Amino acid sequence: MGHVRSNDEGWRVMGRRTAWWRTTRAQGGRTPVAGAVRRVVVLAAVLCATAALTDRPAMAAGSSSSYGYDKGDRVVDGATGIADAEDLKPGGTYRSSLSKGAGVYYGLDLDATSNAYVSVTAVPPAGTTVAATDGIKVSMRNAKGSGCTYRSATFGAGRSPHPVTAWAVREAGKALCKGSGKYYVLVERVDASDSSSDTWGLELTAVSEPALAQAGATDAPQVWDSASPEAVTGEARRRAGGSGFAGAVAVGQGAWRDDIGPGRTLFYKVPVDWGQQLSVTAELGASDGGSGYVNRALDLALYNPVRASVDQAGLGYRGSERSVALEPLPPVEYRNRYSVVDHENGMRFAGSYYLVVHLDAQLADDFGQGPFPVTLRVRVAGTAHGGPGYAGRPEPRSIFDVTAQDQAAAVTGSAGGSGGGGGGGDSAMKVLAVAGIGAGTVLLATLGVWTVSARRRERDRVSTAAL
Repeated sequence: MGHVRSNDEGWRVMGRRTAWWRTTRAQGGRTPVAGAVRRVVVLAAVLCATAALTDRPAMAAGSSSSYGYDKGDRVVDGATGIADAEDLKPGGTYRSSLSKGAGVYYGLDLDATSNAYVSVTAVPPAGTTVAATDGIKVSMRNAKGSGCTYRSATFGAGRSPHPVTAWAVREAGKALCKGSGKYYVLVERVDASDSSSDTWGLELTAVSEPALAQAGATDAPQVWDSASPEAVTGEARRRAGGSGFAGAVAVGQGAWRDDIGPGRTLFYKVPVDWGQQLSVTAELGASDGGSGYVNRALDLALYNPVRASVDQAGLGYRGSERSVALEPLPPVEYRNRYSVVDHENGMRFAGSYYLVVHLDAQLADDFGQGPFPVTLRVRVAGTAHGGPGYAGRPEPRSIFDVTAQDQAAAVTGSAGGSGGGGGGGDSAMKVLAVAGIGAGTVLLATLGVWTVSARRRERDRVSTAAL
């Protein structure tokens, strides 16, 4: 909407004076219609301005300094020992911090039959200095201090600071982790001596998976189509990525494009049901200028519904268009957990699978600030079937389901759906933008009707006064 203001003679809208809104001097004030219309115009202007602001992309969205934490995160302090460890509840998301060289504990009260997964995303501040081997290590431990499992995540050869995620699991029935009781998650920071001493933010999630109602096979599927699938073809549709797991933007089968600047990270999620097979290729478009070579210019990572790492792929870049694909992944099946291969083992539940794309900060030195076009070609093959039959409900409740809401979100591109990680601020902004545009349109249409009615009433009033 154009500039709107008032003066002594009336209102001027978009540079045109509308005489029927003028002050009625004889009545010593403004007409009731003019006052009402004034309020509608102001409200419409505010809503249109709101919609315009919310429609703008978030500044440096996805960069380390603007990671999209879950709005429902509860703040917890990591303890230096198990005696003071605060508890994480299955189904909850948490926010904490980790200083250089530190290791911090969090507690879990677990039953004897459920599997428990804890994922930790470390968020270094923008501009910090990191080494290739810097990162975090996450381990699950029983009350005696014996380790159940651990995983680590590092920044890699690019030394580009960005959110990195590691996880640990208590699998019920395993020798060191049998029985109910107290368990602990230890998050350790791994630093090189010349790395910055900045404190990193942490986002933690805790998920419980119930036992099966009936015992099934205890070996991984032996036969599945492991041939590299052809990438989805066709023109890519624009779909801006989210700034964190909680605000990951849903995509389905198809080609999806966004523009990304050096140092930024984008988050997407794909609903994949039981029996379906996911494949993903990422393309980094050509630069407009510059020269050089960036070893790991683009990093593509896949995480499963509990934010556990499934696979990673990266590509080198000399300025021309390049592409990279994830390893061929098996159809989603409960039995995949018995595989010893990570990218097969991780495809163990239905739900939202996360695609995280990071563009190395070094690109700015060799090829400019961009932004650079990135395209994701996503294929979800196979017919969905029923789940394995859990004996209870997981926490969060819908984390291992693909709902109609999830499918709709993949079409519309919202950050909604079950997803297992909260709504996130990105979706709220989109809803507000749509609401603002919609409400503004309705108000402007109403304003048009009032304009015609007011003119008629003004003519009738003048005619009556003349008589």
